[in-house]
Amino acid sequence: MPIRTLTSSGVSRRKFLIGAGALSIACAPRPAQSFTSYASEFGPVTLPPYGNGTLAPGIRSRMVFNINGLSMHVLEAGFDEPDRPLVLLLHGFPDLCYCWRKIMVPLAAAGYHVVAPDQRGYGRTSGWDDAYDVDLGAFSLLTMARDALALVEAFGYRSVAAVVGHDVGSFIAAWCALIRPDVFRSVVLMSVPFTGPPALPFNSANRSQAEEAAEDSANNMRAQLAVLHPPRKFYQHYYASREANDNLHHPPQGLHDFLWGYFYLKSANWKGNKPIPLKNASAAELAQIPGYYIMDQSKGMAETVAALAPSQVDIGATPWLTEAELDVYVSEWGRTGFQGALNFYRVFVDPSLIAQFRLFAGRTIDVPSAFFGGKSDWAVYMTPGAVDVMRSRACTRMQEYALLDGAGHWLQQEQPDRVCSGLVSFLRNNTERSQRP
Repeated sequence: MPIRTLTSSGVSRRKFLIGAGALSIACAPRPAQSFTSYASEFGPVTLPPYGNGTLAPGIRSRMVFNINGLSMHVLEAGFDEPDRPLVLLLHGFPDLCYCWRKIMVPLAAAGYHVVAPDQRGYGRTSGWDDAYDVDLGAFSLLTMARDALALVEAFGYRSVAAVVGHDVGSFIAAWCALIRPDVFRSVVLMSVPFTGPPALPFNSANRSQAEEAAEDSANNMRAQLAVLHPPRKFYQHYYASREANDNLHHPPQGLHDFLWGYFYLKSANWKGNKPIPLKNASAAELAQIPGYYIMDQSKGMAETVAALAPSQVDIGATPWLTEAELDVYVSEWGRTGFQGALNFYRVFVDPSLIAQFRLFAGRTIDVPSAFFGGKSDWAVYMTPGAVDVMRSRACTRMQEYALLDGAGHWLQQEQPDRVCSGLVSFLRNNTERSQRP
Protein backbone atom coordinates (compact mmCIF):
# COMPACT_ATOMS: atom_id res chain seq x y z
CA MET A 1 0.00 0.00 0.00
CA PRO A 2 1.57 3.32 -1.02
CA ILE A 3 2.24 5.98 1.63
CA ARG A 4 -0.29 8.76 1.40
CA THR A 5 0.65 12.35 2.08
CA LEU A 6 -0.73 13.73 5.32
CA THR A 7 -3.45 16.03 4.06
CA SER A 8 -7.09 16.61 4.91
CA SER A 9 -8.12 14.26 2.11
CA GLY A 10 -6.17 11.20 3.19
CA VAL A 11 -4.15 10.05 6.16
CA SER A 12 -2.91 6.48 6.32
CA ARG A 13 -3.61 4.91 9.70
CA ARG A 14 -0.90 2.37 9.00
CA LYS A 15 1.72 5.13 9.02
CA PHE A 16 0.78 6.71 12.33
CA LEU A 17 3.55 6.34 14.88
CA ILE A 18 3.26 7.67 18.39
CA GLY A 19 6.38 9.60 19.36
CA ALA A 20 8.52 8.52 22.26
CA GLY A 21 7.69 11.71 24.09
CA ALA A 22 3.90 11.27 23.88
CA LEU A 23 2.03 12.80 26.76
CA SER A 24 0.26 10.67 29.35
CA ILE A 25 -3.35 11.04 30.44
CA ALA A 26 -2.25 12.94 33.54
CA CYS A 27 -1.03 15.86 31.46
CA ALA A 28 -3.13 18.93 30.78
CA PRO A 29 -5.32 19.01 27.65
CA ARG A 30 -3.79 20.40 24.51
CA PRO A 31 -4.20 24.09 23.67
CA ALA A 32 -7.39 25.07 21.87
CA GLN A 33 -5.48 26.79 19.05
CA SER A 34 -4.37 23.50 17.52
CA PHE A 35 -4.87 19.78 17.88
CA THR A 36 -1.66 17.81 17.42
CA SER A 37 -2.94 14.26 17.44
CA TYR A 38 -0.19 12.17 15.91
CA ALA A 39 3.48 11.94 15.13
CA SER A 40 4.65 10.28 11.94
CA GLU A 41 7.81 9.77 9.97
CA PHE A 42 7.03 13.17 8.42
CA GLY A 43 6.82 14.89 11.83
CA PRO A 44 3.79 16.02 13.86
CA VAL A 45 0.38 15.88 12.20
CA THR A 46 -1.64 18.90 13.27
CA LEU A 47 -5.41 18.84 12.93
CA PRO A 48 -7.74 21.78 13.48
CA PRO A 49 -9.64 22.18 16.76
CA TYR A 50 -12.28 19.50 17.01
CA GLY A 51 -15.95 20.15 16.36
CA ASN A 52 -15.97 23.04 13.87
CA GLY A 53 -16.93 25.44 16.65
CA THR A 54 -20.09 23.48 17.50
CA LEU A 55 -19.09 21.95 20.85
CA ALA A 56 -20.79 23.47 23.88
CA PRO A 57 -18.69 25.11 26.61
CA GLY A 58 -17.80 22.44 29.13
CA ILE A 59 -16.83 19.82 26.54
CA ARG A 60 -13.16 19.33 25.78
CA SER A 61 -11.40 17.27 23.13
CA ARG A 62 -8.23 15.47 24.16
CA MET A 63 -5.98 12.50 23.44
CA VAL A 64 -5.41 9.61 25.86
CA PHE A 65 -2.45 7.34 25.14
CA ASN A 66 -1.60 3.66 25.64
CA ILE A 67 -5.20 2.43 25.54
CA ASN A 68 -4.88 -1.22 24.54
CA GLY A 69 -2.43 -0.21 21.81
CA LEU A 70 -4.37 2.88 20.76
CA SER A 71 -3.96 6.62 21.06
CA MET A 72 -7.59 7.41 21.77
CA HIS A 73 -9.39 10.64 21.07
CA VAL A 74 -12.15 11.46 23.53
CA LEU A 75 -14.68 14.15 24.28
CA GLU A 76 -15.03 14.82 27.99
CA ALA A 77 -17.42 16.77 30.23
CA GLY A 78 -17.73 17.06 33.99
CA PHE A 79 -13.95 16.77 34.36
CA ASP A 80 -13.57 19.84 36.59
CA GLU A 81 -14.69 18.13 39.81
CA PRO A 82 -12.93 15.04 41.20
CA ASP A 83 -14.58 11.79 42.28
CA ARG A 84 -17.64 12.04 40.08
CA PRO A 85 -19.20 8.76 38.87
CA LEU A 86 -18.03 7.93 35.36
CA VAL A 87 -20.43 7.47 32.44
CA LEU A 88 -18.88 5.99 29.30
CA LEU A 89 -20.59 6.68 25.95
CA LEU A 90 -19.86 4.38 22.97
CA HIS A 91 -20.95 5.53 19.51
CA GLY A 92 -22.05 3.53 16.48
CA PHE A 93 -21.62 3.69 12.68
CA PRO A 94 -21.05 6.02 10.87
CA ASP A 95 -21.02 8.12 13.99
CA LEU A 96 -18.14 9.47 16.03
CA CYS A 97 -17.72 10.49 19.66
CA TYR A 98 -19.19 13.75 18.34
CA CYS A 99 -22.68 12.19 18.24
CA TRP A 100 -22.94 12.54 22.06
CA ARG A 101 -22.28 16.30 22.06
CA LYS A 102 -25.89 17.27 22.86
CA ILE A 103 -26.21 15.19 26.03
CA MET A 104 -22.73 15.44 27.56
CA VAL A 105 -23.11 18.79 29.32
CA PRO A 106 -26.56 17.93 30.77
CA LEU A 107 -25.16 14.64 32.09
CA ALA A 108 -22.24 16.50 33.61
CA ALA A 109 -24.66 18.98 35.18
CA ALA A 110 -26.41 16.01 36.77
CA GLY A 111 -23.16 15.15 38.55
CA TYR A 112 -21.33 12.77 36.24
CA HIS A 113 -17.91 12.62 34.64
CA VAL A 114 -18.77 11.89 31.00
CA VAL A 115 -16.29 10.38 28.53
CA ALA A 116 -17.05 9.59 24.87
CA PRO A 117 -14.22 8.06 22.82
CA ASP A 118 -13.71 7.72 19.10
CA GLN A 119 -13.68 3.94 19.04
CA ARG A 120 -11.16 1.72 17.28
CA GLY A 121 -11.45 2.36 13.54
CA TYR A 122 -12.98 5.80 13.92
CA GLY A 123 -12.11 9.49 13.89
CA ARG A 124 -8.98 10.80 15.59
CA THR A 125 -8.19 7.60 17.45
CA SER A 126 -5.08 5.96 15.96
CA GLY A 127 -3.16 2.74 16.34
CA TRP A 128 -5.40 0.57 14.18
CA ASP A 129 -4.80 -0.67 10.64
CA ASP A 130 -6.92 0.84 7.87
CA ALA A 131 -6.42 -2.04 5.42
CA TYR A 132 -9.00 -4.62 4.33
CA ASP A 133 -6.58 -7.51 4.65
CA VAL A 134 -5.98 -7.37 8.40
CA ASP A 135 -6.30 -9.68 11.37
CA LEU A 136 -9.96 -9.13 12.21
CA GLY A 137 -9.30 -10.10 15.80
CA ALA A 138 -8.16 -6.49 16.25
CA PHE A 139 -11.77 -5.40 15.63
CA SER A 140 -13.63 -8.13 17.49
CA LEU A 141 -16.19 -7.41 20.20
CA LEU A 142 -13.77 -8.73 22.79
CA THR A 143 -11.04 -6.33 21.64
CA MET A 144 -13.45 -3.40 21.59
CA ALA A 145 -14.65 -4.27 25.10
CA ARG A 146 -11.02 -4.42 26.20
CA ASP A 147 -10.51 -0.94 24.70
CA ALA A 148 -13.36 0.33 26.87
CA LEU A 149 -11.95 -1.36 29.98
CA ALA A 150 -8.49 0.09 29.33
CA LEU A 151 -9.96 3.58 28.95
CA VAL A 152 -11.82 3.29 32.25
CA GLU A 153 -8.62 2.20 33.99
CA ALA A 154 -6.63 5.01 32.36
CA PHE A 155 -9.00 7.57 33.84
CA GLY A 156 -8.40 6.12 37.28
CA TYR A 157 -11.70 4.33 37.84
CA ARG A 158 -12.33 0.78 39.06
CA SER A 159 -15.94 0.85 37.88
CA VAL A 160 -18.37 3.05 35.97
CA ALA A 161 -21.86 4.19 36.82
CA ALA A 162 -23.00 3.12 33.35
CA VAL A 163 -21.76 2.22 29.92
CA VAL A 164 -24.09 3.55 27.23
CA GLY A 165 -23.91 2.25 23.68
CA HIS A 166 -25.67 3.27 20.47
CA ASP A 167 -25.93 1.21 17.27
CA VAL A 168 -22.78 -0.98 17.07
CA GLY A 169 -21.79 0.67 20.34
CA SER A 170 -24.81 -1.09 21.83
CA PHE A 171 -23.17 -4.45 21.04
CA ILE A 172 -19.92 -3.33 22.65
CA ALA A 173 -21.64 -1.92 25.73
CA ALA A 174 -23.60 -5.15 26.11
CA TRP A 175 -20.45 -7.25 25.98
CA CYS A 176 -18.74 -4.96 28.48
CA ALA A 177 -21.57 -5.55 30.94
CA LEU A 178 -21.77 -9.28 30.21
CA ILE A 179 -18.05 -10.00 30.61
CA ARG A 180 -17.08 -7.48 33.32
CA PRO A 181 -20.13 -6.68 35.45
CA ASP A 182 -17.77 -5.75 38.29
CA VAL A 183 -16.57 -2.77 36.23
CA PHE A 184 -19.57 -1.92 34.06
CA ARG A 185 -22.18 -1.81 36.80
CA SER A 186 -25.09 -0.84 34.60
CA VAL A 187 -25.70 -0.64 30.88
CA VAL A 188 -27.94 1.36 28.56
CA LEU A 189 -28.49 0.01 25.06
CA MET A 190 -29.75 2.31 22.33
CA SER A 191 -31.37 1.42 18.98
CA VAL A 192 -30.03 -2.14 18.69
CA PRO A 193 -31.40 -4.85 21.02
CA PHE A 194 -29.05 -7.43 22.54
CA THR A 195 -30.08 -11.07 22.33
CA GLY A 196 -27.13 -12.65 24.11
CA PRO A 197 -24.02 -14.51 22.94
CA PRO A 198 -24.34 -16.89 20.00
CA ALA A 199 -25.47 -20.31 21.12
CA LEU A 200 -23.71 -23.63 20.89
CA PRO A 201 -25.65 -26.50 19.25
CA PHE A 202 -27.97 -27.87 21.92
CA ASN A 203 -29.46 -31.36 22.07
CA SER A 204 -27.95 -32.15 18.70
CA ALA A 205 -26.20 -35.44 19.42
CA ASN A 206 -28.99 -37.51 17.90
CA ARG A 207 -29.91 -35.24 15.03
CA SER A 208 -28.96 -36.21 11.50
CA GLN A 209 -26.63 -34.17 9.34
CA ALA A 210 -29.53 -33.68 6.92
CA GLU A 211 -31.63 -32.10 9.67
CA GLU A 212 -28.76 -29.81 10.63
CA ALA A 213 -28.22 -28.81 6.98
CA ALA A 214 -31.94 -28.09 6.49
CA GLU A 215 -31.97 -25.80 9.54
CA ASP A 216 -28.87 -23.97 8.35
CA SER A 217 -30.47 -23.45 4.95
CA ALA A 218 -33.67 -22.08 6.49
CA ASN A 219 -31.61 -19.59 8.49
CA ASN A 220 -29.48 -18.46 5.54
CA MET A 221 -30.38 -14.79 5.08
CA ARG A 222 -28.21 -14.37 1.99
CA ALA A 223 -29.99 -17.17 0.14
CA GLN A 224 -33.46 -15.95 1.13
CA LEU A 225 -32.87 -12.38 0.07
CA ALA A 226 -31.27 -13.43 -3.22
CA VAL A 227 -34.52 -15.03 -4.44
CA LEU A 228 -36.59 -11.88 -3.98
CA HIS A 229 -37.64 -9.87 -7.05
CA PRO A 230 -35.55 -7.84 -7.42
CA PRO A 231 -32.83 -9.67 -5.50
CA ARG A 232 -31.85 -8.02 -2.22
CA LYS A 233 -28.93 -8.19 0.22
CA PHE A 234 -28.40 -7.37 3.89
CA TYR A 235 -26.50 -4.14 4.48
CA GLN A 236 -24.11 -5.75 7.00
CA HIS A 237 -23.08 -8.31 4.40
CA TYR A 238 -22.40 -5.45 1.99
CA TYR A 239 -20.40 -3.57 4.60
CA ALA A 240 -18.21 -6.66 5.00
CA SER A 241 -17.32 -6.61 1.28
CA ARG A 242 -14.08 -5.29 -0.15
CA GLU A 243 -15.78 -2.64 -2.29
CA ALA A 244 -17.78 -1.01 0.51
CA ASN A 245 -15.09 1.40 1.71
CA ASP A 246 -14.50 2.98 -1.69
CA ASN A 247 -18.25 3.24 -2.30
CA LEU A 248 -18.76 5.13 0.96
CA HIS A 249 -15.53 7.14 0.90
CA HIS A 250 -15.86 8.26 -2.73
CA PRO A 251 -19.60 8.19 -3.45
CA PRO A 252 -20.83 9.49 -6.82
CA GLN A 253 -22.88 12.23 -5.15
CA GLY A 254 -19.93 13.38 -3.03
CA LEU A 255 -19.25 12.64 0.61
CA HIS A 256 -21.25 15.61 1.91
CA ASP A 257 -24.46 14.63 0.13
CA PHE A 258 -23.99 10.94 0.89
CA LEU A 259 -23.58 11.47 4.63
CA TRP A 260 -26.47 13.92 4.77
CA GLY A 261 -28.67 11.46 2.89
CA TYR A 262 -27.65 8.56 5.13
CA PHE A 263 -28.42 10.47 8.32
CA TYR A 264 -31.67 11.81 6.87
CA LEU A 265 -32.99 8.48 5.66
CA LYS A 266 -32.53 6.77 9.03
CA SER A 267 -34.09 9.62 11.00
CA ALA A 268 -37.70 10.38 11.91
CA ASN A 269 -37.65 13.10 9.25
CA TRP A 270 -37.88 10.54 6.42
CA LYS A 271 -41.54 9.62 6.13
CA GLY A 272 -40.65 6.20 4.75
CA ASN A 273 -39.70 5.01 8.23
CA LYS A 274 -42.76 3.23 9.65
CA PRO A 275 -41.23 0.25 11.43
CA ILE A 276 -43.30 -2.67 12.69
CA PRO A 277 -42.32 -5.91 14.45
CA LEU A 278 -41.65 -8.63 11.87
CA LYS A 279 -43.42 -11.97 12.21
CA ASN A 280 -40.34 -13.98 11.26
CA ALA A 281 -37.09 -13.81 9.33
CA SER A 282 -38.54 -14.93 5.99
CA ALA A 283 -37.61 -13.07 2.83
CA ALA A 284 -41.16 -11.74 2.50
CA GLU A 285 -41.01 -10.17 5.96
CA LEU A 286 -37.50 -8.80 5.54
CA ALA A 287 -38.53 -7.21 2.23
CA GLN A 288 -40.64 -4.71 4.20
CA ILE A 289 -37.49 -3.09 5.60
CA PRO A 290 -36.25 -0.02 3.69
CA GLY A 291 -33.49 -0.31 1.15
CA TYR A 292 -30.79 1.19 3.35
CA TYR A 293 -30.94 -2.04 5.43
CA ILE A 294 -32.26 -4.60 2.93
CA MET A 295 -30.46 -3.32 -0.12
CA ASP A 296 -31.03 -3.85 -3.83
CA GLN A 297 -28.44 -6.48 -4.72
CA SER A 298 -27.21 -4.47 -7.70
CA LYS A 299 -26.51 -1.25 -5.75
CA GLY A 300 -23.91 -0.02 -3.32
CA MET A 301 -24.88 2.01 -0.27
CA ALA A 302 -24.02 5.30 -2.00
CA GLU A 303 -26.37 4.48 -4.88
CA THR A 304 -29.04 3.29 -2.44
CA VAL A 305 -28.93 6.56 -0.54
CA ALA A 306 -28.94 8.61 -3.74
CA ALA A 307 -32.08 6.82 -4.94
CA LEU A 308 -34.00 7.20 -1.67
CA ALA A 309 -32.94 10.64 -0.44
CA PRO A 310 -34.59 13.81 -1.77
CA SER A 311 -33.09 15.14 -4.97
CA GLN A 312 -32.58 18.58 -3.44
CA VAL A 313 -30.24 18.29 -0.48
CA ASP A 314 -31.86 20.53 2.11
CA ILE A 315 -30.08 20.64 5.46
CA GLY A 316 -33.18 22.32 6.86
CA ALA A 317 -34.94 18.96 6.57
CA THR A 318 -32.78 17.73 9.47
CA PRO A 319 -32.91 20.54 12.05
CA TRP A 320 -31.02 18.36 14.52
CA LEU A 321 -27.99 18.25 12.16
CA THR A 322 -26.82 21.66 10.97
CA GLU A 323 -24.44 22.28 8.09
CA ALA A 324 -21.61 23.05 10.53
CA GLU A 325 -22.29 19.81 12.41
CA LEU A 326 -22.47 17.76 9.23
CA ASP A 327 -19.14 19.22 8.18
CA VAL A 328 -17.52 17.61 11.23
CA TYR A 329 -18.53 14.20 9.88
CA VAL A 330 -17.52 15.07 6.33
CA SER A 331 -14.05 16.26 7.36
CA GLU A 332 -13.37 13.33 9.69
CA TRP A 333 -14.56 10.58 7.32
CA GLY A 334 -12.97 12.31 4.35
CA ARG A 335 -9.64 12.16 6.15
CA THR A 336 -9.81 8.58 7.45
CA GLY A 337 -11.99 6.61 5.08
CA PHE A 338 -14.38 3.95 6.39
CA GLN A 339 -12.43 0.68 6.29
CA GLY A 340 -11.44 0.59 9.96
CA ALA A 341 -15.06 1.05 11.00
CA LEU A 342 -16.30 -1.41 8.38
CA ASN A 343 -13.95 -4.10 9.69
CA PHE A 344 -16.22 -4.37 12.72
CA TYR A 345 -19.02 -5.71 10.48
CA ARG A 346 -16.69 -8.34 9.05
CA VAL A 347 -16.30 -9.82 12.52
CA PHE A 348 -19.86 -11.14 12.26
CA VAL A 349 -19.11 -13.16 9.13
CA ASP A 350 -15.80 -14.59 10.38
CA PRO A 351 -16.40 -18.14 11.67
CA SER A 352 -13.36 -18.17 13.97
CA LEU A 353 -14.44 -14.97 15.73
CA ILE A 354 -18.03 -16.14 16.06
CA ALA A 355 -16.66 -19.32 17.63
CA GLN A 356 -14.84 -17.19 20.24
CA PHE A 357 -18.09 -15.54 21.28
CA ARG A 358 -19.63 -18.96 21.94
CA LEU A 359 -17.41 -19.33 24.98
CA PHE A 360 -20.02 -17.11 26.65
CA ALA A 361 -23.05 -19.08 25.39
CA GLY A 362 -25.84 -18.92 27.94
CA ARG A 363 -24.40 -15.94 29.83
CA THR A 364 -26.78 -13.07 30.54
CA ILE A 365 -26.44 -9.41 31.44
CA ASP A 366 -27.26 -9.31 35.13
CA VAL A 367 -26.52 -5.67 35.98
CA PRO A 368 -29.29 -3.04 35.81
CA SER A 369 -30.08 -2.26 32.18
CA ALA A 370 -32.28 -0.06 30.03
CA PHE A 371 -33.11 0.22 26.34
CA PHE A 372 -33.98 3.38 24.44
CA GLY A 373 -34.94 3.45 20.78
CA GLY A 374 -36.70 5.68 18.29
CA LYS A 375 -40.26 4.98 17.24
CA SER A 376 -39.17 5.60 13.65
CA ASP A 377 -36.14 3.31 13.79
CA TRP A 378 -36.19 0.02 11.90
CA ALA A 379 -33.07 -1.13 13.77
CA VAL A 380 -35.24 -1.96 16.79
CA TYR A 381 -37.16 -4.59 14.82
CA MET A 382 -34.64 -5.68 12.18
CA THR A 383 -34.03 -8.99 13.97
CA PRO A 384 -37.45 -10.57 14.51
CA GLY A 385 -38.11 -11.32 18.17
CA ALA A 386 -34.93 -9.60 19.39
CA VAL A 387 -36.75 -7.17 21.69
CA ASP A 388 -38.63 -9.99 23.44
CA VAL A 389 -35.46 -12.05 23.87
CA MET A 390 -33.60 -9.07 25.27
CA ARG A 391 -36.33 -8.19 27.76
CA SER A 392 -37.18 -11.73 28.86
CA ARG A 393 -33.84 -13.55 28.81
CA ALA A 394 -30.69 -11.71 27.69
CA CYS A 395 -30.97 -8.83 30.21
CA THR A 396 -32.22 -10.17 33.53
CA ARG A 397 -32.53 -6.78 35.24
CA MET A 398 -33.95 -4.56 32.53
CA GLN A 399 -35.42 -1.58 34.35
CA GLU A 400 -36.75 0.42 31.41
CA TYR A 401 -37.70 -0.04 27.77
CA ALA A 402 -38.76 3.09 25.91
CA LEU A 403 -39.32 4.09 22.29
CA LEU A 404 -39.21 7.84 21.78
CA ASP A 405 -41.58 9.88 19.63
CA GLY A 406 -39.91 12.04 17.01
CA ALA A 407 -36.77 9.91 16.88
CA GLY A 408 -35.35 7.57 14.30
CA HIS A 409 -31.97 5.89 14.52
CA TRP A 410 -30.02 8.93 15.79
CA LEU A 411 -32.13 9.48 18.91
CA GLN A 412 -29.45 11.14 21.06
CA GLN A 413 -29.16 13.78 18.34
CA GLU A 414 -32.81 13.93 17.27
CA GLN A 415 -34.29 13.98 20.80
CA PRO A 416 -31.39 14.79 23.16
CA ASP A 417 -33.55 16.19 25.97
CA ARG A 418 -35.65 13.04 26.20
CA VAL A 419 -32.63 10.78 25.99
CA CYS A 420 -30.80 12.73 28.67
CA SER A 421 -33.83 12.74 30.95
CA GLY A 422 -34.14 8.97 30.63
CA LEU A 423 -30.45 8.43 31.25
CA VAL A 424 -30.34 10.61 34.35
CA SER A 425 -33.43 8.91 35.78
CA PHE A 426 -31.92 5.48 35.15
CA LEU A 427 -28.55 6.46 36.59
CA ARG A 428 -30.02 7.88 39.76
CA ASN A 429 -32.32 4.94 40.36
CA ASN A 430 -30.17 1.98 39.43
CA THR A 431 -26.45 2.62 39.78
CA GLU A 432 -23.82 3.01 42.43
CA ARG A 433 -21.03 5.55 42.51
CA SER A 434 -17.99 4.72 40.42
CA GLN A 435 -15.05 3.48 42.41
CA ARG A 436 -11.57 4.93 42.44
CA PRO A 437 -8.60 3.24 44.15
